[in-house]
Amino acid sequence: MDNSEIDIIREFDRLIRRDPGKRGLIDSEVQFGPLCQDHLLNATRALVQNSSQVVITTGFYVPSADIPAAETDGPPGAVLLALVLEACGINTSVVTDELCAPVVSAAVDAYSYPKSQLNVLQTDEENWVELFFGRQNVSHLISVERVGPSHTPDTWAGQQKAPGTEQGDFHTKVPQDHFDCCHNMRGEIIDAFTAPLHQLFERLPDFFPEAQTIGVGDGGNEIGMGAISWEELDRRIASDHSGLIPCRIATDWNIVAGTSNWGASALAAAVALQKKETGILFEWQRDEQQTVLEAMVSQANAVDGVTKQREPTVDGLPFLTYMQPWEGILQILAR
Repeated sequence: MDNSEIDIIREFDRLIRRDPGKRGLIDSEVQFGPLCQDHLLNATRALVQNSSQVVITTGFYVPSADIPAAETDGPPGAVLLALVLEACGINTSVVTDELCAPVVSAAVDAYSYPKSQLNVLQTDEENWVELFFGRQNVSHLISVERVGPSHTPDTWAGQQKAPGTEQGDFHTKVPQDHFDCCHNMRGEIIDAFTAPLHQLFERLPDFFPEAQTIGVGDGGNEIGMGAISWEELDRRIASDHSGLIPCRIATDWNIVAGTSNWGASALAAAVALQKKETGILFEWQRDEQQTVLEAMVSQANAVDGVTKQREPTVDGLPFLTYMQPWEGILQILAR
């Protein structure tokens, strides 16, 4: 990777680090500084080097929507990333759970990604992790907008505290009945609607000790955010429930973006840049991206995760605002 490519990938990173909805993490960077700096660059390097099989998990279920379904943030970014990696000669599969499967499947169809490479895991089987990993040869495990469990006193105490943060608020902000639970951004426990796919990340070293992990998130409650200390996330998350939200599951590289779709798309573009396969990215312009969102809504009742409405928008953003980072990436590549 030469210096010009490094500069371009850092430009991608700047494009996805915007928070027009003022939801918290990215907006906080003005006051507290950037989170996970150069993790996009390092995640790109990790994928370009020695990728045998990349497993990508996604799907965030919204049980309180009028028609409960998975949200529109996550599946489009995850499937586009998988599609681009395939074009770069990297084997992939996409993983989700039963509740999120309809929306993820609709995204798979809209992108013409091979349906045979979509895995809907049955996590009620005692040995489901062994069964899944027994059929794989995983070099990288990626999560895109997939909620993970919160901290416990042990995981909180075991974290390296971020410089400039104060310790001691955890026990007053996190009641015992919220330990090790998945939360939405309203601080509500959603374990009943969230299969424990985070166990793939916890148990990956037992099966593939050399495999690397990447998280993509935007709110603080996603798999990967354990790479950031609880104190750091607590002071940045724009919610009255900021102490409940931070996920404890860490990844080697954690890409923070205004929406998770942006983070996954930037990672796809960065890998395509390295592999000299950027042509495929231009197949997914504004109209094609809108078609994907519309298909997820019409075929599987996907909802906007912020408004909880059945509409082809992402995190409450107007579609043209949502498209700006991706169109900026394409403009850079077209120079």
